[in-house]
Amino acid sequence: MTIEARGDIPVVKALFDAARAARECAHAPYSRFKVGAALLDEQGRIHAGCNVENAAYPQGVCAEAGALSALVLAGGTRLQAVLVVGAGDKLCTPCGGCRQKLREFGADTLPVLIADPTGLRAQFTLGELLPESFGPDHLDTPAPEARP
Repeated sequence: MTIEARGDIPVVKALFDAARAARECAHAPYSRFKVGAALLDEQGRIHAGCNVENAAYPQGVCAEAGALSALVLAGGTRLQAVLVVGAGDKLCTPCGGCRQKLREFGADTLPVLIADPTGLRAQFTLGELLPESFGPDHLDTPAPEARP
C-alpha cells in the first residue's frame, strides 16, 4: 500500500515542503546538484537535511545522511517515511550508502518517495531499493533502546 493510499496526503505535503526547503540550503558548489531529504519518525516528527559538498569530494554529506543525523539528535529511532527532492530528468533516489543508512532505522516496507522541486515523481519501498539487505536484525545484539 502506498503512503497516499493510507490517507497520509498532509504528511506527504509536509515532507515535500521540508525536503524542498532543505534542498534550497544545500551546499553544492562543485556539482551544482542540490538535494533535500525529509524523514518522518515514529513520533510523527519531520527531520530534514541537505547535501553538503566539499572540495575533497569523498568528504561530502548526502541529504539523507544529514536528515538521519537530525533524527538521531532529536531522539528518533524509527523511520516511517522518507522523501527526497532533486532536480533533473532522472529520478533522484538515495545512493547505495544512504539506502544502507536508511535501513538502520527503517524496515523493508519503508515508503521512499522521490520528487523534483515541482512535486512527487515516484514511490518505492526501501526493500525495492535495497533488496535482501543487511540490517540490525542480522546481528546477535539487542536492539538499541530509545533515549528518554
